Amino acid sequence: MQFSSILVSLACALAIAPAALAQAEPKYDPPKTTWGVPDLQGFWSSASLTSMQRPAGATGLVVSDEEANKLFHRNIYTRVAKEESVLSKAELLTDGNPDRAYNRFWMDPGSDLGKIDGKYRSSWVVEPANGQIPYKGDSRASRPAESEEAFSDLKSDNPEDRGMPERCIWGFTGGPGPVLYNSMYNNNYQLVQTPEYVMIVAEMNHDVRIIPIGATHKSSTLPKWGGDSVGHYEGDTLVVETTNVEPRQNSYISKTGKVTERFTRASDGQVIYQYTVEDPSRYSQPWKGEMPLNASQGPYEYACHEGNYSMVNLLGGARAFEREGRKNGVRKQIFAGVAEADE
Repeated sequence: MQFSSILVSLACALAIAPAALAQAEPKYDPPKTTWGVPDLQGFWSSASLTSMQRPAGATGLVVSDEEANKLFHRNIYTRVAKEESVLSKAELLTDGNPDRAYNRFWMDPGSDLGKIDGKYRSSWVVEPANGQIPYKGDSRASRPAESEEAFSDLKSDNPEDRGMPERCIWGFTGGPGPVLYNSMYNNNYQLVQTPEYVMIVAEMNHDVRIIPIGATHKSSTLPKWGGDSVGHYEGDTLVVETTNVEPRQNSYISKTGKVTERFTRASDGQVIYQYTVEDPSRYSQPWKGEMPLNASQGPYEYACHEGNYSMVNLLGGARAFEREGRKNGVRKQIFAGVAEADE
């Protein structure tokens, strides 16, 4: 009987052990700066095949490995890479698709869907629950310029007629925000902290946002590139509130909107970036997003400068269109000729 009691006690101890170990696992303690705030400094990347909004066919925010694999193969960048992999260099230039000049070789969107807590995410939008941005209506004019297609209705009489990204004044992927998100390339960021400021440098168009800590919003009505941002720390989280964004920036908010961002270091290699967007002029309700920023080796030079020779060619091309009686505009670029159906 005594031997049986020992076996029962041992079995109970073994059964309890995993739960006890899980409970005892220490919470991640982020490094601190010399002035005592969470250290978020370094190079981080938003590169991922996860999109801002949930794609058709995804069952929810968090998806299984099997569903993530299906979304991977349906992703536009994956399909472009597959389509171009069977073409020679000569074929890429002679297949009649002018968009091939901007082929997959030049893109660096990421190699997999994004993960938070080790689980795949189908979208960055977490609220509303359907993973869609709650736009009022369906007007393209109210949305950020995510490609040159958004500039197709602009005039081409003078450089000032063209969009800010084409003039190299502000990147077309949103740059340093708000909101941060991912695109086909240049997804690196650098975060720099001092006791008085935080700086976010975007690889895209080397745009910069400088955020004073402990300050209040300026009373000036003059909008700013990157907006009027102020920050403070809540425990291990940097909180940034931004208003008064320059309208030509094509941000996710208008001049009267507000974005509240939260940067929290989840591990040595990842920062969790969360945000809430409030803008009744554009959206039927506030919406929220969550995205991982993963440690990277840092940005490359983005050599885009206002007045570059491409602008001369662009305006010259518009004159050629006019002589031929054609409408000036741009095509769908890399997405032309790629089937939308599942393969």
